[in-house]
Amino acid sequence: MANPVAGIAGSAAKSVRPFRSSEAYVEAMKEDLADWLNALYSLGLPGSGDGFLTGLATGTTLCQHANAVTEAARALAAARPTRGVAFQAHSVAPGSFMARDNVASFIGWCRAELGVPEVLMFETEDLVLRKNEKSVVLCLLEVARRGARLGLLAPRLVQFEQEIERELRATPQVSSVPAAEEDVTEIATVPGVPT
Repeated sequence: MANPVAGIAGSAAKSVRPFRSSEAYVEAMKEDLADWLNALYSLGLPGSGDGFLTGLATGTTLCQHANAVTEAARALAAARPTRGVAFQAHSVAPGSFMARDNVASFIGWCRAELGVPEVLMFETEDLVLRKNEKSVVLCLLEVARRGARLGLLAPRLVQFEQEIERELRATPQVSSVPAAEEDVTEIATVPGVPT
């Protein structure tokens, strides 16, 4: 494995920008996921266009990552996942029966071992035939979130989510309901507030 921190840290310097459409957002997520997988496994996956999904179409990278998450869970004695994925790693052509079987094995692992909600799952055809790339991306982000909880490197987007969650937990919550000892009539007679 290459130094994963160097790849992610270098790409973290990129600006966070608003997107004009959901398609542009999916493209940005694909780029982030490609950077993440490249940092973890030294793959050389392209992050833009069809190259990202083409690079995943054999299912070998997905299954390799499933096994890495399983090993991380074992190392932490976590309850899930307990079982890795058996897959064909060599001479797998995109679109072939073996590629479809690898992708289906990964999907089954996500459901059975990680408990990824159905709303975040994708079907084999979504990746192999590019029917719904957004579903593939959302599922991979959820797998990344769960792997991050086990100590694996996470994509930038997941790191940002974790940072926001930490900040929200550290910020005291402001209650809009008056406490029992407060005088409610005093609140109702505040200037500018209708009574």
